[in-house]
Amino acid sequence: MKRTIILTLLILLVAVTGGIVGSWYTVHYLDSLSTPYSSIEDRQRMRLTNFESDTAYRVPAGMDFLAASKKVVSGVVHIRTTYGSGAFSLNPLEMYHKMPARSSGSGVIISDDGYIVTNNHVIEDATNVEVVMNDNQRYYARIVGTDPSTDLALLKIKAKELPFIRYGNSDGIGPGEWVLAIGNPFDLNSTVTAGIVSAKARNIGILRDRNNLQVESFIQTDAAVNPGNSGGALVNLKGELIGINTAIATATGQYSGYSFAIPVSLVKKVMDDLLEYGKVQRGLLGIQISDVDANVSDRLSLKVNRGVLVNRVSRGGAAEESGIQQGDVITAIDAHPVNTVSELQEWVARNRPGKEISVTYMRGIENHTVRARLKNSDGNEALMEPEIKNEINGAYFEDAAYTDLLNLKLEGGVQLKELKEGKWQAAGLREGFIITYMDKVPVDNLAALNRMLEYKKGGVLIEGYYPTREKGTYGVEW
Repeated sequence: MKRTIILTLLILLVAVTGGIVGSWYTVHYLDSLSTPYSSIEDRQRMRLTNFESDTAYRVPAGMDFLAASKKVVSGVVHIRTTYGSGAFSLNPLEMYHKMPARSSGSGVIISDDGYIVTNNHVIEDATNVEVVMNDNQRYYARIVGTDPSTDLALLKIKAKELPFIRYGNSDGIGPGEWVLAIGNPFDLNSTVTAGIVSAKARNIGILRDRNNLQVESFIQTDAAVNPGNSGGALVNLKGELIGINTAIATATGQYSGYSFAIPVSLVKKVMDDLLEYGKVQRGLLGIQISDVDANVSDRLSLKVNRGVLVNRVSRGGAAEESGIQQGDVITAIDAHPVNTVSELQEWVARNRPGKEISVTYMRGIENHTVRARLKNSDGNEALMEPEIKNEINGAYFEDAAYTDLLNLKLEGGVQLKELKEGKWQAAGLREGFIITYMDKVPVDNLAALNRMLEYKKGGVLIEGYYPTREKGTYGVEW
């Protein structure tokens, strides 16, 4: 009998030990081999087991600021940017006399492996982007992509197991709902303010786009936001991201009562575009529009006092092909009411070229609903695939061979295979050099090198190794 009990206990011990070892292997090894992904929202769903509820205290329903704050503060980062003069020198004394201008803002961690959303205006034209975590850990960030038309940008840092803020549903919030704004105003880290949603789909005329494709459909709140809050989080009391704080209404430059955030419904789409393509993929109806109000309705003898008036239809565009005409009043997109230009722009901007959407409009006294396949700015349904160039300013690059990476104990890099006259040669690089860092940011592969160089100008610091293990550091005038 005793032998049976002992045998049973041994079997249980082996099973438990095997389970623990298997779990450790799965988390620490298989996770490191995960394949690339094109949707951050899908990545979040995979990793949400890290979120735990805290029930150690009781507060009135709908007023639990503390729980939301605790959940999200560590997911908001301080972003410090450097703007150089364009000159580059490896001489530390010369660099000292050329102190670059600096600025700062905020960002939100949206994935456990280091993707961060911020405002485009926070990092625009920056020479270097530094990310400071809530625990003061510092990283240099790579700019993955930017979209001035929505004032959003995606950054990437080399890190794992980061505390991220999960996406919420900005469509489900309404005026009067409590929200929290988290950011770094005046360089004051991890500042939390509370307020309510004051309005939605606000257009305040602050964005400009050379193709007139700017999208302003802000969530308006009275949570205190000041310079430095840009790019920070607007969250609901569940601790879910519902917006990216972007602007304030002010005559003084300081907070004067209202702040504005980009809704997460738009953020999600733009982030996935930048993640996968490096550029935003805008689906367009091909119309010029304006708001309908009582004055417009009287002047044009319309049967409605709200909606979006079609002033012009582009030839060959999605609207024309679906039968929409000048003078029609659009009242809904995908069955969601659109009462203003801002609302229509937001609902259309959530879709890529080639996506079919439902458009409801009024012509005279009749309502019509049609399907329209959105197009890009060139008038077709093609997506803008990222261009990966091997030849860059007189040099030919390839992803570093696995054997070289293994020999040098590197995780990634780009090797200079052929060198001709140009900036790289002038900087002193030789054939065979493997680039591992650019301005202190890891260069994992050729695609990353291409994207990083898109946002560089002036002096660029290049670091890496030759296959002989000789280390090299070069200043390239870009």
